[in-house]
Amino acid sequence: MANFSRRDFIRATAVCAAGSIILLPGCGGGKETDSHGNSLITAKTKYGKVKGVRQEGVNIFKGIPYAGSVSGQYRFGRPAPLEPWSGVREALRLGTPAMQLSSTVYGIDEPEPGEDCLFLNVWTPANDNKKRPVMFYNHGGGYATGSGGSAGQDGANLARNFDVVVVETNHRLNIFGFLYLGEVAGEEYKTSGNNGILDIVDGLKWVNENIAEFGGDPDNVMIWGESGGGYKTSCLYSMPLAAPYFNKASIESGPGLTVGSVEAAAATTELLLRELDIDKADWRKLLEIPAQEMYGMISLLQQAAAREAREGGAAVRVNFSPVIDGVAVLNHPFTPSAPEISREKPLITGWCEDEYTFFVLTGGNADALRLGDTDYNGLEKILEPRYGGNTKRIIETYRKSRPEATAANIWVEIMSVNMMGLGSIEIAEKKVRQGGAPVYLYNFGFKNGAKLPGTDYPMGTPHAMDIAYKFNNVEAGGGFTGNRPERFAASHNFAELWTTFARTGKPGGKELPEWREYDLENRPVMRISDICEVINDRYPEERLLWTELGYIRS
Repeated sequence: MANFSRRDFIRATAVCAAGSIILLPGCGGGKETDSHGNSLITAKTKYGKVKGVRQEGVNIFKGIPYAGSVSGQYRFGRPAPLEPWSGVREALRLGTPAMQLSSTVYGIDEPEPGEDCLFLNVWTPANDNKKRPVMFYNHGGGYATGSGGSAGQDGANLARNFDVVVVETNHRLNIFGFLYLGEVAGEEYKTSGNNGILDIVDGLKWVNENIAEFGGDPDNVMIWGESGGGYKTSCLYSMPLAAPYFNKASIESGPGLTVGSVEAAAATTELLLRELDIDKADWRKLLEIPAQEMYGMISLLQQAAAREAREGGAAVRVNFSPVIDGVAVLNHPFTPSAPEISREKPLITGWCEDEYTFFVLTGGNADALRLGDTDYNGLEKILEPRYGGNTKRIIETYRKSRPEATAANIWVEIMSVNMMGLGSIEIAEKKVRQGGAPVYLYNFGFKNGAKLPGTDYPMGTPHAMDIAYKFNNVEAGGGFTGNRPERFAASHNFAELWTTFARTGKPGGKELPEWREYDLENRPVMRISDICEVINDRYPEERLLWTELGYIRS
């Protein structure tokens, strides 16, 4: 099977084309325009004026700085203060993405990754002081890759078709966003293990202070995100520092139940210092290492951790992600329960039905897809290393609940629900038990009609396919989007449900069935497709099994 990257397929969902911005004073009746005749517009922020462009009924501002430098002496610390500027700053091109490989960002005409990356993008129907709901999106890519400029998540169609304001940030990632120095660098760096998340909080604060100028309501902000963006949203949902700046949230294919420990993060830092032969007292030498070299330390650390483990040393899991530091992040997001600080904030959570086909597509083992339709013995051999003595029972449960499923179907279902589904159910059930604001559970189930390359197996509804659909960006077709004509209805339904939730706190649509809040008796799930339906307690035998085996915790 050929390997396809996330970049290959997310780029295929792009709905906008790159065009050079050439300022032409005096064109268009004396107004300043770009090379396509689009009007250039100016907006005022707390720090100075910015110049964006109006395209097809949407005002677009790209690359607005929301905080200062995070390089040099500010590396691994909180950003430098953002200095006001005089004149008008151009906001016509995406800002610099966080440090990563250039192959893991998906924006059109996007700069090369770099350290100073604290920029955001705004899409709005008009800068008219109308109080529209604000949809603040956290991009995917784990805590390691991606940007707020990905073509598939372009916010123009949501703004144009549903009268909302969309905001997306770049923020520090990987070693730059989550290296924990609290044990070696003192009080000033106690929150260094959470800088990437705190950058997002700074973006939310910028929205609170400035979004009214862009036609948004600072008192009606929804945070949402898919995959790594879902994990970020889970974390923000539990953070006191973020709490004042949003009113509701959606966690999509990224149920963040827990975060890391400072002990594990400190062990990674110690390994880094050993590999660089830097004494703890001389930790500031880390600030002098060139950015590319520092980024390269991620793979070197992983190799070093594997080497030390082979030699009998302490096991170190190199994982740059948020930690409970007692200052910025006080608790796990949804363990042991839903966060009290967001008790009264409505929540959506859910996943794509065929999440795992994405990971097969991008290089995962596809052996199970070649099983005979009824080769359950072969399926048991594939699953046994993961589930041990419970394997046979799991397969039997799925054969009963899905009598028409092949062995390969069952494998995809089990892998998909374990990746993103069980955590989503756990979040929903814990939110219900809290007794506060409602939570809504969904499955995205529209099938894109494509086959996994090199197989006859349908791709279905893979991980990340929801991005283009919820952003109403399926016009171009291809890639994850597929070319089925029903995709337009599925995308409209998804986008309408989410924008209605952003506006009111209850997802809905004019011609859609009522999406009832989740409860522990009926357990309603909205299945989102070209025709939406609400299903009570979907696959109860499977849910009960996973609960009994401890994969869903109360």
